[in-house]
Amino acid sequence: MAADPLLVRARGLWETLAAVPVSFAPSGGLTVVTSPESGLCPPSWTGIVLLGDAAIATVPTEGAARTFRHALAAVSAGSLTRPAEIQAVLPVTEILGPAALAYASRDGFRPAPAHDTVEHLPPGHRDLQELVRSVGPEDADESGVEEITSPAFVVREGTEVVAAAGYRTWPAATAHICVLTAPQWRGRQLARQTASAAVAHALTAGLLPQWRARPAASRRVARALGFRELGSQLSVRLQAGRT
Repeated sequence: MAADPLLVRARGLWETLAAVPVSFAPSGGLTVVTSPESGLCPPSWTGIVLLGDAAIATVPTEGAARTFRHALAAVSAGSLTRPAEIQAVLPVTEILGPAALAYASRDGFRPAPAHDTVEHLPPGHRDLQELVRSVGPEDADESGVEEITSPAFVVREGTEVVAAAGYRTWPAATAHICVLTAPQWRGRQLARQTASAAVAHALTAGLLPQWRARPAASRRVARALGFRELGSQLSVRLQAGRT
């Protein structure tokens, strides 16, 4: 069976972010490596990325790697990013995720119908910052729009930016899509319109659009644009002295 090009590119990204040589096993299952500088998770944490039927995990120390391999030997690949499964076999103190990982190809992309005028702004523009300040820190952090390196694609109501999207350039020619809509303007497909412009820009630049999300509403927007959910990501902090 021919390899799925989208899955191959997505796996290549996370193999690069692991910061040490590692590959998703062709036969499936989990591959664990020691990588204190891993980009799969915060420093000193353990990161797990499941794509297709295979997963990779990075851990901060050799001792943690041995513990991790032993504890998860009997856990199926599909359960590796389920918090309850990990907590049942490991001394976990904190968890981030899981977040769904979705990707779009040029052929699979479904642009949103243009109902509103989408304007381009430079990243960090003061009008974009006003939107960020209006939503609160949790929504702002979840969106990531303060970190975009692309133009910001925005919709205004009068002079006020009420929805914005863009992307941050990641390794392996990847565009990490970031979207934010003011709470009172949600449910009007503004996220879909602004994100559509950002995805089109990324594809034109030859980048792989990535959509990482936890909220169901965000995942629905991604699916509407033709993104395919290929896997998920989970980060855990293990109890000190138990690894």
